[in-house]
Amino acid sequence: PSRLGGPWLLGLLARLLLWGSPGAWASYLRRSSSCMPIPHRMALCYDIGYSEMRIPNLLEHETMTEVIQQSSSWLPLLARECHPDARIFLCSLFAPICLDRLIYPCRSLCESVKRSCAPVMACYGYPWPEILNCNKFPADHELCIAAVSTDENSSSRRMPRASCKDCELEEASTAREILESLCANDFAVKIRILRKNTTTTISDFDLDASKVEVLKHGPLLRTEIPAKLQQWLDIDATCAHNIMRGTHAGVFVVSGEVQSDKVVVNKAYAWQKRNRNLHQAVRRWKHHRCPEQAG
Repeated sequence: PSRLGGPWLLGLLARLLLWGSPGAWASYLRRSSSCMPIPHRMALCYDIGYSEMRIPNLLEHETMTEVIQQSSSWLPLLARECHPDARIFLCSLFAPICLDRLIYPCRSLCESVKRSCAPVMACYGYPWPEILNCNKFPADHELCIAAVSTDENSSSRRMPRASCKDCELEEASTAREILESLCANDFAVKIRILRKNTTTTISDFDLDASKVEVLKHGPLLRTEIPAKLQQWLDIDATCAHNIMRGTHAGVFVVSGEVQSDKVVVNKAYAWQKRNRNLHQAVRRWKHHRCPEQAG
């Protein structure tokens, strides 16, 4: 290929050298398939770190038109940021790197991506497809494309969990409705979120601990709320991504519920000057009595 990039690709090439010459298999592959540039229209894999792919691919798509059409159906899942290696896994199949032999993804890579992404697919009624049956792929001790991200169990940053909620920003309709929403949830806080620069497919977000205003702490201790919210930012990257809407920093009023050892955000409002109803609701909150309190 004319363009190479990423430590995962360098590692693959090193392993390929250790395995030696593929001999007759390489000769067969050169006769039965061809190398083609990955087109810009193939959004799933364009600029993945190499510039040429084999046709037919590992999913038996025989034309570039078919590859582009089939691969585009996976873009919504990729947008959910369910796993940092999801793109590498999918592209190893849709756009296999143009080497002397076909390199499949490792079984462990498939299993890791499936563990995080299959629940997201299930949210929308789609099962994990048979063409991605992890048992079809080689074990890690064989030549294959391995996971790039640190193993979930040893990583200090937890793998994002599946969320079936779109978690979009709410429109602040009336102050009364906002107050009712705050009453209905376990906790409510005004926070500032920062997007960290990252080289992975998953955005990292930080809570500005100096800008946390607790409106309602519910069953939580005030002192544990910042850590719980940072945990939420770490494990529900999709929700945070949707709330941020591409910005690098923002102030939000969020409310949600406490589920066992974590918090789940149900409502999020952008703290902006034009959201007068939100400002009014927050001012009135100190003296507001929720229905159960009034009773």
